[in-house]
Amino acid sequence: MALAEFTLLGTFALRLPDGQAIELPGQKDRALLAILALAGGTQQSRDKLAGLLWTDRGEPQARDSLKHALTRIRQSLGETLAAALVTDRQSVRLDPAGFSVDVARFEQLVREGTPDALERACALSAGDLLDGISIRDAGFEEWLQTERHRLRRQHEDALTKLLAPTLPAATRERAARRLLALDPLREAASRALMQIHADRGETAQAIKLFEGLRDRLHAELGVKPEPETVKLHDSLRQPRAPVEHEGVQGAPAAGPALPGKPSIAVLPFQNLSGDPEQEYFADGMVEDIITALQRMRWLFVIARNSSFTYRGRVVDVKQIGRELGVRYILEGSVRKAANRVRITGQLVDASTGAHLWADRFDGTLEEIFDLQDQVATRVVGAIAPKLEQAEIERAKRKPTESLDAYDHFLRGMACVHRWTKQASDEALEHFSRAIAADPDYASAYGMAARCYSARKVSGWVDDPEQETAEAARLARKVAQIGRDDAVALYTAGMALAYCVGDLDDGAAMIERSLALNPNAAWAWLFSGWTKIWQGEPEEALERIQRAARMSPQDPQYFNIRAATAWAHLLADRYDDAQSWAQSALSEQPDYVNALYVLAISSALAGHMAQAGQAMARLRSLDPKVRVSRFLQRYPIRRADHVAKVSEGLRRAGMPE
Repeated sequence: MALAEFTLLGTFALRLPDGQAIELPGQKDRALLAILALAGGTQQSRDKLAGLLWTDRGEPQARDSLKHALTRIRQSLGETLAAALVTDRQSVRLDPAGFSVDVARFEQLVREGTPDALERACALSAGDLLDGISIRDAGFEEWLQTERHRLRRQHEDALTKLLAPTLPAATRERAARRLLALDPLREAASRALMQIHADRGETAQAIKLFEGLRDRLHAELGVKPEPETVKLHDSLRQPRAPVEHEGVQGAPAAGPALPGKPSIAVLPFQNLSGDPEQEYFADGMVEDIITALQRMRWLFVIARNSSFTYRGRVVDVKQIGRELGVRYILEGSVRKAANRVRITGQLVDASTGAHLWADRFDGTLEEIFDLQDQVATRVVGAIAPKLEQAEIERAKRKPTESLDAYDHFLRGMACVHRWTKQASDEALEHFSRAIAADPDYASAYGMAARCYSARKVSGWVDDPEQETAEAARLARKVAQIGRDDAVALYTAGMALAYCVGDLDDGAAMIERSLALNPNAAWAWLFSGWTKIWQGEPEEALERIQRAARMSPQDPQYFNIRAATAWAHLLADRYDDAQSWAQSALSEQPDYVNALYVLAISSALAGHMAQAGQAMARLRSLDPKVRVSRFLQRYPIRRADHVAKVSEGLRRAGMPE
């Protein structure tokens, strides 16, 4: 049980289990403790903390101010709680075992993603982060603005998911009202509320809601409501038509059959700017998105000429799905006001009308084509994991006796995301069955090879010689049949580089994958790993950061954090390496890749207690750990990097 509880969403509070508040004397003391609580137990360098809260002072004075603040906090916490504030000459951290933090619970519930979890997450979000704390310091203001924006986006995304028409009306109404309180111009929330009123027979209230939204849009942005909102309003003013049945006049016409893989149509984005000149901007962005999606061989994408026939037409997404023979629809809008532009996008399951993903992007028109490229990249990077997850869930509902190659592939992917040895065994079985059903299924060969990479890095290998040979066989097969399959190339390339130790050929396969599809987050991450092993940590970091931007909710984000830690380690930034390694371990506590870098960076930085703890954990997971075995596990090319990590392991207590 936690010794105390942080409330950071809304007004700052720190309370004991009996409800008694712990008073902290100053705003900067509360802000400092909040920063440490949000770090989840990862070490924060003293220089970073001093720079955040005392930017206007010289370095010695800022560090001195930090020292005095830590002293005041210890005194306020009392002897028992103060023990959780762990400090040394270079860093500070707050032991998460002693505290519960509302932000951590909020983010965990958002990740769970069930309607119940999302409702509980939204209930926790009582206001902006650290509402009421006002510190005139540029470093802190920038940090606070960034964190508030990140958490607000998560809150809005959770509320948007709770607007799904399959959920109870009471749930949708609560979500819509809260979303409108955050953003009164959010039309999806207004439409949901209008529909709820209409379903209750409260037509007048629904129309009044529309009129209020219309007036606000005109007053604040000089634009009209989206066509979907207008369509709903117009339908409310007309008598309901009799229900039509299949087989009679007016029944929906049958369209093309759904293909055997995920299928999507990208509709022309609505230009809500009141400026016809902006039509080319919206069209160009949609064309970029279509082109990027078409690079994904696992995805069936409707050509531009077909999807653009729906320009200006008010058609239900279910009807579009039937007419085009696709399972998913991506739609959006562009709204310009003065020199700023807001782009919204939403991914819809055409079979049910449920919203799977929604986001918005804001920017200026000064570099309009750069913004167009950025939005296209971010949209594709965001929806690709959502499509994959939706397809995995669909496959899970399919009877096991009717599985085909693609469904086995999807089930294998679901196992990969679980990241356990048992799940890895199951994944290999599914990929093997996919290959048996379709011997030319390049992605299945690539993902099977990927499993052997995960097994090696996690210490799950049963027979090293046999598994290395199998990884090589699978990767070489991809080189023969998967030259145009981006997924197959980057997964096989990773196995070739890491499992087999063929860095150059493996890296070349990943580079070809990126040329085919520059929007694949995993390809950028794997490219970052190969750059680490090739001895280019700064280039690696750029590629890893690109993966992080493309897939901020990745189920294996701990892998991104661990790669970041390794890049910092090899660039001699030991404190940063420690922090990123701890962050990875907070998500995946037994991830040996992160434990290694934590042990090495801690030892090289002189933090021997932490190095010893990491080494003890490594030994408990694998009693046979040795420096020599480590060097066999990681294909590090540069001699100075080999010497550095070997020395770090020895200092941490690993035998030769």
